[in-house]
Amino acid sequence: MNNRLLNRLLSTEAHWAPVALRLPAGIIFMAHGAQKLFGWFGGYGLEGTAQFMESIGLQPGYEMALLSGSAEFFGGLALIIGLLVRPAAAVLAFTMIMAIVTVHLSNGLFLANDGYEFALSLLAVTLSLVLSGAGYLSVDARLNKRI
Repeated sequence: MNNRLLNRLLSTEAHWAPVALRLPAGIIFMAHGAQKLFGWFGGYGLEGTAQFMESIGLQPGYEMALLSGSAEFFGGLALIIGLLVRPAAAVLAFTMIMAIVTVHLSNGLFLANDGYEFALSLLAVTLSLVLSGAGYLSVDARLNKRI
């Protein structure tokens, strides 16, 4: 891979702000991905999530459930360890846009009505991480020093 491209992917702002965003967001995304993929934490697992995806018109449901669950679980893991944070955050941002548009937008803003406020907050976090990178305490920062 071109070193210049790798430098851009791994580059990060040298401060603590991204860490304060990526750790809690990573935990939240991993938990939601685990609900979709494995049925942990009261989730419906892959089959139940696939049925839901089909019911809202996202087809094929199984593949859509696998994609969204994997994006959340593995993207969340990437945020926690700080590895390839910019591309992981970009995938998660797209996932949140899809969640807002396909599930929550018609319910209004507020979470109490299954609205989009929580997904919008996670979208803001992920977009911030796309711009800033991982920050301190990250694999990206460590690898970027070696290139």
